[in-house]
Amino acid sequence: MDIKDLIRTIPDYPKPGIMFRDITTLLNDARGFRCTIDQLVQLNVVAKIDIVAGIEARGFILGGAVAHQLGKPFVPIRKKGKLPGETIGVEYALEYGTDTVEMHIDAVTDGQCVLVVDDLIATGGTAEAAIKLVRQAGGKVIAASFVIDLPDIGGRKKLEDMGVEVQTLCEFEGD
Repeated sequence: MDIKDLIRTIPDYPKPGIMFRDITTLLNDARGFRCTIDQLVQLNVVAKIDIVAGIEARGFILGGAVAHQLGKPFVPIRKKGKLPGETIGVEYALEYGTDTVEMHIDAVTDGQCVLVVDDLIATGGTAEAAIKLVRQAGGKVIAASFVIDLPDIGGRKKLEDMGVEVQTLCEFEGD
């Protein structure tokens, strides 16, 4: 099954010139969703992973399912102010301004091996912040897994330059 065929493209969203890659159509296809999770799991089934961390929000859906299949705990990486307990955070740059991602201070412990999961790698800013967050907690990022890579934007290289293996299931050129 080619999961790329199940991903809807919405032109000019959220602003003119952007081709938004919408995975809700993939998630709405039971066979396609299962195939996606199976492929993400297969990329990591032999890796030494202690925890799966998913980046808000679609990374929660994908990462939770991957964690379940691998029999590992799941850690949410959320936008600032969304977690109820004591947190640590990392600020990252946006096109206009900054944002912060956080996780609970006790979510990852020193030396734990972490798989980071999200739906898409574009500029890599959010994923880079998530990796820094895991490292700040003392964890080691084994890999970062995504359904979609937008290679022309350069996020993959940013993460690879950090020494992180980047895994993707499909690409969309020219975004």
